[in-house]
Amino acid sequence: MILPLAYLVLRALESGWAKAIEVALRDKTLVVLLGSVLLAALVTAASVAIAVPLAWLTGRTDLPGRRIWAVLAALPLVIPSYVGGLVLVSMLGPKGFLQETLEPLGVERLPEIYGLPGAALALTLFSYPYVFLTVRGALRGMDPALEEASRALGSGGFPTFFRVTLPQLKPAIVAGGLLVALYALSDFGAVSLLQFDSFSREIYTQYRSAFDRTPAAILGLMLVALTATVLVLEARTRGRTRYHRSTVGSARPQGSTVVRLGRWRWPALLFCGSIVLLSLILPVSVLVFWLARGMASDEPLRLLWGAAFNSVYVSALAAAVAALAALPVAVLAVRFPGLVAGFIERLSYLGYALPGIVLALALVFFGANYAPGLYGTLALLIFAYAVHFLPQAVGATRAALLQVRPSVEEAARGLGRGPAGVVATITAPLISSGILAGAALVFLTTMKELPATLLLSPLGFDTLATSIWTAASEAFFARAAAPALLLILVSALPMYLLVIKDRAK
Repeated sequence: MILPLAYLVLRALESGWAKAIEVALRDKTLVVLLGSVLLAALVTAASVAIAVPLAWLTGRTDLPGRRIWAVLAALPLVIPSYVGGLVLVSMLGPKGFLQETLEPLGVERLPEIYGLPGAALALTLFSYPYVFLTVRGALRGMDPALEEASRALGSGGFPTFFRVTLPQLKPAIVAGGLLVALYALSDFGAVSLLQFDSFSREIYTQYRSAFDRTPAAILGLMLVALTATVLVLEARTRGRTRYHRSTVGSARPQGSTVVRLGRWRWPALLFCGSIVLLSLILPVSVLVFWLARGMASDEPLRLLWGAAFNSVYVSALAAAVAALAALPVAVLAVRFPGLVAGFIERLSYLGYALPGIVLALALVFFGANYAPGLYGTLALLIFAYAVHFLPQAVGATRAALLQVRPSVEEAARGLGRGPAGVVATITAPLISSGILAGAALVFLTTMKELPATLLLSPLGFDTLATSIWTAASEAFFARAAAPALLLILVSALPMYLLVIKDRAK
């Protein structure tokens, strides 16, 4: 985690402190700073507002087809931001499909999609699953005893949700919201296509257009400082509240309690359908249209099964490495809170906040100068994925661990089990839903990761993400549609298996 920070510091100080202060205090830099903060705040608030009701409806109610809705609601996470942004532009842009459809009705121009509104909409639609998956994982591991007591005392389903369930979900909401905020700060694809100046776009522009990379490194350090501020706010919001059962007895799985929606069933279905329509069905429909138009023009259909296998292979390895690395960090942060534990936990978020190109360049610098044996290997690529996406696994694992009574682990220690044995045989099984949710997040985001893959993958190692980007950057949208659809299909299978695991609970 310190490697990218060290790289940025070395680059930023090449021209001295005076240059760094000058770049940081430019009017344009301050405008980009304010715009990035506003974008992250809007996307985070909207994602929480969408994801928490979705997670509760698909995890705790008798919503018809709730497991299918859970899979569909999580799938927008696999759509690359540049593909989603391109779809929004083609649908809602000045000359998009919707404009052409409404012209006969007298609508000459739609509201402007470019800038902050379009960027916030795109990032919300394709990043709310971060909150959805962490909250749903927390719901699956939550003891329903308090909710049952609330309903036994006369509270209905919705009052119980707001008074009892929602406070218990605070760690998962904060963890997911933190991921969304950092994702919004570091995203490049959507903000570039929708012409919004954020830190990631400005850093990329500096790296590509300027011979002197010092200003880009200074902007990267400012992004690190902004990330540190977000982490401090998250820590203050988190507090020291405990969420595990404090009385004698063992927690039961959430499946034992189902809330009846009654007359709210149809509004709930309308809500779920609207979100899935905008975030999944609409982009997939546009991709299918591009594919059909290309095939009608004799464009060869390229499904790229080799690239699909490579994507699944490296994503699975990255998910396993991140899940294993996140477990001790979460245990340290929850069971042994303090300055050292807090520092290590917050340090794990550093790689996620940086744009992929900055992280990749830092590892290129490290590999070329200090580890030539790792340069250009899969090991370095997987290491980059683990550094970049570790917070996704840490957040979900930590939220699940907060719901486990420490006395269970203490009893195992009292019976002679060592610390590592307790974690492996007691702690890990009890928080398996959180570990799986974190691993699923890492897997899905690794599948679509682009900058690190382009710069660090071995020669000839193509993935679906690189195939999509190559075709889209050359304006071959029909050629990009097939691997994009294959990416969504391949990512849907593990997500479906993850969601249906609670069928028997």
